[in-house]
Amino acid sequence: MAGGLILALLGSVAFSGKAIIVKLAYRYGVDAITLIMYRMLFALPLFALIAWWSGRGKAPMSRRDWAGIVGLGISGYYLASFLDFLGLQYISASLERLILYLNPTLVLGLSLLLFRKKVSWRQLVAIGVSYSGVLLVFGQEIDFQGPHVVLGGVLVFASALSYAIYLVYSGELVQRLGSLRLVGWASLVACVLCIGQFLLMRPLSAALVAPEVIWLSVLNATVCTVAPVLMVMLAIERIGATMAAQSGMIGPLSTLILGVFILGEPFTPGIAVGTVLVLAGIWLLARWKN
Repeated sequence: MAGGLILALLGSVAFSGKAIIVKLAYRYGVDAITLIMYRMLFALPLFALIAWWSGRGKAPMSRRDWAGIVGLGISGYYLASFLDFLGLQYISASLERLILYLNPTLVLGLSLLLFRKKVSWRQLVAIGVSYSGVLLVFGQEIDFQGPHVVLGGVLVFASALSYAIYLVYSGELVQRLGSLRLVGWASLVACVLCIGQFLLMRPLSAALVAPEVIWLSVLNATVCTVAPVLMVMLAIERIGATMAAQSGMIGPLSTLILGVFILGEPFTPGIAVGTVLVLAGIWLLARWKN
């Protein structure tokens, strides 16, 4: 039990560190297309290893499986990652993490629209609490960073929505292929798209970046991309999905703390209250899911 909990906490903190690394890399003049290319370039062999290892001894995938993997790879890993990287050019790491943490509310909303799932009044209250927290932090951010925060917030929210679409439609494939196999192949699709996007939209000379960007990208690809996937999957096997998800609440808090101490981002009572509201709303939503 203790080992699984530690894995879940470490996975959440490591994944949350992605925003910190991206913000640090932007200080060296790199753009989002080049930065995400390097992240996926270094992650590609690791995801290929995961895809191969998780598929050993299993039946080959059908055309339907491959079509699903491509679609989910585009939505859940390519678009979600690219929009997130774009948004981080305009907003703080703390606000980015809070917006992404609204993901369960978006999954619930999509389930309501697509599958006519009923939503209780208690769930609506929980959603209201979470969004009030994001709006509070959003207002604080506009005061500090100006109107470009709106563009950044919209981009990161679109990233969260894209990943919510992935979660809503991935259930059948997860059951058929297994979560690790799906993550490995869908991530490989995203890697190819991100690298291809760079080759189409940037000259090769754009790959000449500061050495710090390379090392930050290696760190992003390993510690903040591949490692969290493995740690969370192992944690779910040991303590279950519910407790692993609850442990993920440390993510926004760790991003807030790292943002203050590493990036020098502002910390005000309003940001603190907004963070607490978002976490409280998601906790209530998990508690009142039925």
